[in-house]
Amino acid sequence: MLLTRHAKERLAKRLAKRRKLERIYSELWAFLDRSRRIDVNEKVVIFTDGRKSLVCARLECERLSLEEIRERVSGISGAYECVFFDGRMFRHARPEKFVQSLSEGEYCFYLNREKRSLYIGSEEPLLVITVRPARGVERDQASTGTTSMSPKGSS
Repeated sequence: MLLTRHAKERLAKRLAKRRKLERIYSELWAFLDRSRRIDVNEKVVIFTDGRKSLVCARLECERLSLEEIRERVSGISGAYECVFFDGRMFRHARPEKFVQSLSEGEYCFYLNREKRSLYIGSEEPLLVITVRPARGVERDQASTGTTSMSPKGSS
C-alpha cells in the first residue's frame, strides 16, 4: 500500500497520533489486520473495522522476478518510500538497497519516479486515498462479514 499526502495526514490524525512514517505504516498494518475488505468496483477497495474506513484505489503493476526488479531499480539515486507488502516492511531508502533485503520470487512491482515511491508485493498495489469514519453500510458489512458492495438502488 502506498499513501497519498492526504492519506498520510489522515492516518497520522486518526490512527497513529504521530507523524513519523514508520509509526503511520505500523498503524496501517494493524488496521488492515482487524479490518474487512470491501471491493466496491474494479478500481476502488475499502477496508473497514466498523468505525473507520480506509478508501483505496487499485494501481496497475507488473509481475516481475526479483532479478528483473533489481535491474529496474539499479541506478536510481535518492531515497524513495519503499514498501514490501508481504513482509510488512517500510523504509525511506534507495530502492537498490531496499531490494537487496528481499527473498527470491515473483512480485507485483510498482514504481512512481515522480512521487518517489516503490511497491513490491504478492498482491496488487493499492493507493490509500483517505481515512474517514465508516458509513452505515460499511458498519453493517463489517459486522456481518460481507465483502462486496452493490451500487445504490440495485438488489
